[in-house]
Amino acid sequence: MFHSGLVYLTEDASHDAVIELINEEAFGPGRHTRAAARIREQGPHDLSLSFICTDNGEAIASVRMTPVLAGAVKGHLLGPLAVRPSHKNRGIGRELVRIAIEAARRKGSEGVILIGDPPYYMPLGFEKVAYQALAFPGPVDPNRVLVVPLAGDVHDRLKGVIAWRDCGAAKAAASGFDDSAAKKAYASA
Repeated sequence: MFHSGLVYLTEDASHDAVIELINEEAFGPGRHTRAAARIREQGPHDLSLSFICTDNGEAIASVRMTPVLAGAVKGHLLGPLAVRPSHKNRGIGRELVRIAIEAARRKGSEGVILIGDPPYYMPLGFEKVAYQALAFPGPVDPNRVLVVPLAGDVHDRLKGVIAWRDCGAAKAAASGFDDSAAKKAYASA
């Protein structure tokens, strides 16, 4: 699908404020209480796998990927995925998902996991995870837990707790992130 003016870019730290605004428009203040948000609070997302879309230089959509260990799968949690209301229903979100999955595949991720609407995500390659196979740090509708398997036997290994995964201690240290607090927070959840 051709859109003049649309450019897809890898996220960088300068995009934080506009991404927060886009997510606020899309999900409102309750977004911070969801189980997926609680995983994202445990550690930083992977900037190399997170993307924005701009329209004539203005950021209008984003998707983030957070490294997770889901049972025995070293994967990534996709989301939030958000598109500004002015640009919805143009295929921008689907393209961001496609770009993020392909980037995760190239980086060696074993699977891309999310909590989302099956009718939207299944045509993009997502499959349902076995009912209640993963334990989230909060309530989740198990029918909305989906995965794009990027390695062998992913479905067999998606059993157990899902939590943030430190896939680069130096990267986390450089950002000032102390994962011991996140581990304690998750253990008490």
